[in-house]
Amino acid sequence: MRDNFSALKAAGFEIIGVSPDDVESHKKFKNKFQLPFTLIADPKHAIIDKYGVWGEKNLYGHKHMGIYRTTFVIDEKGTIKKIFKRPNNKAHAEEIIKA
Repeated sequence: MRDNFSALKAAGFEIIGVSPDDVESHKKFKNKFQLPFTLIADPKHAIIDKYGVWGEKNLYGHKHMGIYRTTFVIDEKGTIKKIFKRPNNKAHAEEIIKA
């Protein structure tokens, strides 16, 4: 998203990232990776649970709770137009614009 931010903005998209991390960790993450878009801290899972992107994950046989990387394309009326589960980073901006 960062590397293709200008193309997404030019196509009329707003980018908002949401995670359960707190505000302070978001500030550090945003600065470290020079992110040009908004990050929302959702430690109480108000958004994450509503969108169904929190659940059990399995990494090398180790189960833990975590966020499912998902992109929602939402129109100006708030209608979800497309959902990308486990998006491919390299081609993701193109996928969003085509959607």
